[in-house]
Parts: sequence; structure tokens; C-alpha cells
Amino acid sequence: MLREFKLEGEYIKLDQLLKSTDIVGSGGHAKIIILNEEVKVNGEIVTQRGKKIKLGDLVEVEGIKIKVI
Repeated sequence: MLREFKLEGEYIKLDQLLKSTDIVGSGGHAKIIILNEEVKVNGEIVTQRGKKIKLGDLVEVEGIKIKVI
């Protein structure tokens, strides 16, 4: 499944993106799945909650892809 997220500003932090797109219900859940290496950014596993997600990035988690536009 591919979703699009319209970026407002220069970047959004990874944990905030996961909350904003309703992938997770809380920051705590975001932290857990990020630290468990369940999230990829542009095809690479990311373990930083505060990773800056910018225009054009592709985030993958739990079979869902989020394209930042």
C-alpha cells in the first residue's frame, strides 16, 4: 500500500511522520518499532526516532510505504 504525505516545511522527524500518518497511535509505539528495526527510509533500516524525513523520501513500515511529497 502506498500513501502520500504532504510535507509542510523543510522536514518532519520520523516518529512524528509515523504518528501523522496514523501508522502508530503514540510516540512510544513509534519508538518501539523504530528501535526494533521495523522501519526503512529509502530502503535502509533506520533506528533514529528523530531522523529528518525530507521531500522525496520513501518510508516503509509494516508493509506500508509513505512517499513524502
